[in-house]
Amino acid sequence: MRSSVTGLRDDRADHTKDEEYQEIDISMSQRKTRTNYVCNACGARQPKWAGQCPDCGAWNSLAETAEIARPTPRGGYSGAAAASRIETLAEIAPEDRQRVTSGIGELDRVLGGGLVTGSVILLGGDPGIGKSTLLLQTCAALARTLPVLYVSGEESPQQIGLRARRLGLVGEGIRLLAETSVETILASATSEQPRVMVIDSIQTLFSENLQSAPGSVSQVRESAAQLVRLAKQSDTIVFLVGHVTKDGTLAGPRVLEHMVDTVLYFEGEPGGTFRLVRSVKNRFGAVNELGVFAMSDRGLREVKNPSAIFLSRHDQAVPGSLILVTREGTRPLLVEVQALVDESPLANPRRVALGLDANRLSMLLAVLHRHGGVAMFNQDVFVNVVGGVRIGETAVDLPLILAILSSYRDRSLPLDLAVFGEIGLSGEVRPVPNGPERLREAVKHGIRRMIVPAGNVPKEGVEGLEITQVRTLAEALERV
Repeated sequence: MRSSVTGLRDDRADHTKDEEYQEIDISMSQRKTRTNYVCNACGARQPKWAGQCPDCGAWNSLAETAEIARPTPRGGYSGAAAASRIETLAEIAPEDRQRVTSGIGELDRVLGGGLVTGSVILLGGDPGIGKSTLLLQTCAALARTLPVLYVSGEESPQQIGLRARRLGLVGEGIRLLAETSVETILASATSEQPRVMVIDSIQTLFSENLQSAPGSVSQVRESAAQLVRLAKQSDTIVFLVGHVTKDGTLAGPRVLEHMVDTVLYFEGEPGGTFRLVRSVKNRFGAVNELGVFAMSDRGLREVKNPSAIFLSRHDQAVPGSLILVTREGTRPLLVEVQALVDESPLANPRRVALGLDANRLSMLLAVLHRHGGVAMFNQDVFVNVVGGVRIGETAVDLPLILAILSSYRDRSLPLDLAVFGEIGLSGEVRPVPNGPERLREAVKHGIRRMIVPAGNVPKEGVEGLEITQVRTLAEALERV
């Protein structure tokens, strides 16, 4: 009797243990197969799909993502956070980050004077514009003094070798790795100890801790986080190549741009010769800095004097053409602004702006009508910036209006005339930053006459330059 009772207890104990094991297995399976919907624009997680992201308002941006649910320690805090120590700002000793010359002057200019150790640089651009070419040339220059590791997730080592031979690069100090697993890349970087590492591209990487496909929001964010952690801990310079969408923005979560130190965009027309590298974020230098390159059969070449290539230098003056002195980052630049005004057969005339803000063009046409007395309601207006440069500053307002009026009246402006100035809605001409530097740059390129805002005229003047100061749009039209 006693033995039967004991056996019953053992059966119950075994049954209880089986239930516990089943519960553990169910919890583990649930933890491994948790599904979230992640926004491609802002990276926010949602428990279910919706047409619009509740956080950023983007439409059709939620993508299904399977992730491993990591257990949260009791109390809601991890041990790593508890190990941090709070310090006052005065206690932190300033540390001078050493800059490394990349061997390419225009790239050093965009980066603020060179590469900073421990920095992470994200380079984005259209397919085939020259991202891999520029980085391969940079690696070849850096490999003379530093160990370099080039990680390719899209091309084989043979393809990279063919490109290096076509560019005439030796590449003896460049180590190649064709891999897409982040954990394998980190293990290789730990053994190789490179000072410069290139990841081409971040969208091809995946982490074994996640079950989602490579290129998804969670994979891009996790892969970038591990690479950023490696760069900060080992003082390695890391280049990340990023794909762009059809809108021209970097693919993947927006948090990717916040995680890195520098964001560079490769710009240029698909069939054009010139390529522009623009800095849109830089923790170690000026923002909106511009580097100019020319694509050739031997790779990308630096353009030391970009103002010369952006000026058409017509043999004789033509209507609708005027020179603007703009400023990109820390460098003044001369570009040609062109306008074409033609009678429109449409009920709604066309407004086309290439390299400029179309909304600002519409605003300037309204100011020209209200304060200049020139109506364009029955005219098609096309404006363009020569060379594929994108002008985002307001100094283009005054030369743009004068170029439009020149085309509309079919009257040419002098070849040695340059203009800059911002125009307000009340018709006033406002000064723009760094006026003296723009004037000196214009003199270097043979400009002899300038129309500028009154607030930008230096007291001592500029030798060899006739400066006309204006305060209103009506005054500028009178002087022209």
